[in-house]
Order: sequence, then structure tokens, then C-alpha cells
Amino acid sequence: MKNIFYLLLAVLLVGFSACEDRLEIEPEQDLSTEAAFDNELAARASLTGAYGRILFLDVFGAMPQIIADFQADNVNFIGSFPTLQAINNSSVLADNTSIGAIFRDHYRAILAANAVIDRVPGVDDPGFSEAEKAQVIAEAKFIRAIVNFSLVNLFAQPYTYDNGASPGIAIVTAPDVLDGNFVFPARSTVAEVYAAIENDLLEALPDLPEVNGRTRASVGAANGLLSRLYLYKDDNVNAAERALMVIEEGNYALAPNYNFYNQLTPETIFDVAMTAADNSRTGSGGWASFYNPAEAGARGDCPFSQDLLDAFEDGDRRFEDLHQLNPAGTLVYTTKFPDATTNSDNAPMIRITEMYLNRAEALAKIANGVDGEALDIINTLRDRAGLDPFESSDFADGNDFLMTILDERRKELCFEGHRRMDLLRNGLPIINGLMPGDNQTVMPIPVREIDLGSSLPQNPGY
Repeated sequence: MKNIFYLLLAVLLVGFSACEDRLEIEPEQDLSTEAAFDNELAARASLTGAYGRILFLDVFGAMPQIIADFQADNVNFIGSFPTLQAINNSSVLADNTSIGAIFRDHYRAILAANAVIDRVPGVDDPGFSEAEKAQVIAEAKFIRAIVNFSLVNLFAQPYTYDNGASPGIAIVTAPDVLDGNFVFPARSTVAEVYAAIENDLLEALPDLPEVNGRTRASVGAANGLLSRLYLYKDDNVNAAERALMVIEEGNYALAPNYNFYNQLTPETIFDVAMTAADNSRTGSGGWASFYNPAEAGARGDCPFSQDLLDAFEDGDRRFEDLHQLNPAGTLVYTTKFPDATTNSDNAPMIRITEMYLNRAEALAKIANGVDGEALDIINTLRDRAGLDPFESSDFADGNDFLMTILDERRKELCFEGHRRMDLLRNGLPIINGLMPGDNQTVMPIPVREIDLGSSLPQNPGY
């Protein structure tokens, strides 16, 4: 009961700041001062503030996720933002303001989490037990992990390109304020960044609850992110094992249909909670704004690509139940994010379908052939979609089976921010034929940060 009381008060405190425009946030709002950690209430409010940071447009409020779809092959980008057009055309420059905002808002979220991790152990409040402090710290470590993972996947080559040897991102662990005086440390390698993310999640796991709502860190969320991390680095044994841990936990289940979006059903492992009040933090966008027709009051920037339309078989409920046409009937949009007016749809980060797909892909790679359990998983998902099952004889070899799994993954998870990395980590091309290792495959380090004297070498080609 005490935790519910503190959470409600913390939400109120953060909610009052939600009316601020995301571009006008002052450094002192980052809740990194000692005064922000006087007691349990203040500490929990700071954790809620860190959660609040990840719903910004340029973190998990839509921008990196739509880039992941239109820089791949799911979206026919028709938006008017010149900075996004540059990404779509593979003509990005280091002064691209959309990329700069993504970079800085990710680090603002990391710094907010760092403050919680650093300061909560010293909170002197008799009513704030060590176990309660440990859970608050564990949730902050999960936040830091998922944000670092998003950053390294945007600004560095995929782990599988060179076994993580490429420059990654700066690992920032100290509490600080991202103002004009902040200088980033040197970039770590991709392998070092992945190791730091893994360490945060493994350290968090013993202190996270199994049940923590579906918009806060939990054991399932941490294991789910670990499964994805291991899959991205081609550690298929651990990817399959962590996915199975989530599946067998018993707190999550495949929904019988596709009405689970924004419903926080057992399909959901971790969503970023959005409300109409949070719309100010998504600036001029939001998932629904980009993925709905302009005639619905949205931007209408991201209709289906023809390639994605062609991927769906006749009668596939993943298309039939989750698409809409613009009034002219010329463009097809998803219905996964229906609230185009206030952008209150939750941001889907981790769900149980992904765990089944992670396990299927990992098992197929381990077997280097048609794995029986992996085939059963794919057929279970196809059955939900109203499609006939596959037989092992349908596949010419292990690679043919793997490509089928990736195709099913695409149709299940389209418009949820997965496709770009699903292609790159498997050595497949993204937009304009870009391959792992190509310059425009990754985003540039913002020129502003380099000009401020940070120890951040620029990515090649910028």
C-alpha cells in the first residue's frame, strides 16, 4: 500500500512537468541534485522522472522506432521533415537536428537513471528499506540498459559486423546534467557497450519483481531484453535460454487475436506508458501521428511499403485486422496506434510474441537446419494469423528456414522498431542497398558534441 501511495504522488509530481515543451527543459529539471533524494518520496519521484524521460519523442516516443522501419523496408516514407528525408535518402549530415535530438535525449534519460542509481543508496529515511532501495536501483538500471541499447544500435555498426570491435557509444555512468558544459567521455567498442548493458540487466534481475505492472521494469522485461541482446550478438544459446525463461515464467501469454495493442494484456511484457498529457513530450509527433493517415488528424508520414504489403499472404489476419486505407484508397496504414488525436497509445517495447520469435530464430541458427521446436513456434503464430502451417519439407535448407522465420518476425513486429536491426544483424541490406559496415548505415555523432570538445571520434563518412 505504501508503494502505491508513493507512486501516485510521484506521478503527480512528474505530471506537472509534462506540460513543458520538450525543447525547453532546463538542466535543473533533470532531478540529479542531492535535494532530489532527501527521502523515499523524493527518490521514487526521481525514478518516475527517469521513466518519464524515455517517453520523449526522440527516445521511445516514436522517432528512433519510425527510423528503424523506414530505414529498413517496412515503410514508404512520405514525410516533409527535411532531416528525416535525409535519413530516408541516405544523405545524412552530421548537423542533422533530428539525429542530434535523439542523441541528447537518450543521454538525458541515461543521466536521470544514473542519478537514481548513484544517490538512492544514501537516502536516509527509516521507512525506506534496503530491499525497497534495491528495487528502485534495479529499475533504473533497466532504464539505462534499454536506452543504451537503443543508442548503440543507431550510432554504431551491428555487433555481428565485426564481433563488436567497431566504435560504439560513450558509456556514461555518473549522475550529471546535460548542459553546455557536459563533455562526453571516449567511445567504447560495441562489445564493451553490450557488456555494460548485459551487466546492468544481470545486476538488476535479483532485485526486480516478477510482477510490476506492464509499464515498469520486471524480471520478464529484463530477461526479455537480455534475450534480444544475445540474439543481436549471435549468442544464440543464451538468446534461446532467456526467451524460454520469459515464456515459462507464466506471467505472459500469446493473445488469441490482435486486439492487444495498447491494452496491457498478458501479451505485453514492457510498454512505455503514454497518456494524452504526455503528448507535449512527443513534440510534433508520436507513434500514432506518424503511422496514421493525415485525414485522421495525423502526420501520415509512414504508410506501408509495397514490399511489406507483398509479404502478407491472402487472409493473413496480421494484415486484415491491422490495416486501414486513407480516404482516397491509395495508401495503407497500420491500426496498431489508433489515437492520432492525442498520441496516447503506449509504445510497445517488449512482448511475448518476440520471445517466441527470438527462441525460434536462435534454435534455427543453432541447428543450422529446420529445428522442430522452431517450426512449431512459427506454426503457432501462423495459426493465430489464420494461415496454414508449414511442413519441414517446405524448406530447401537451413537458410531457407531462417529467412522464413525472419519473414514471420517482420509481419508480427512491423511498425514496432525491430526491422532495421533484424536485417543488419543478419547481414542483409536496408534502405538504398546499405549493408553493415557502410557509412550511412549508422547515424553520425552530432557535430555539436564534437565541437564542444567531447572525446567522440566521428563515424566514417561524416
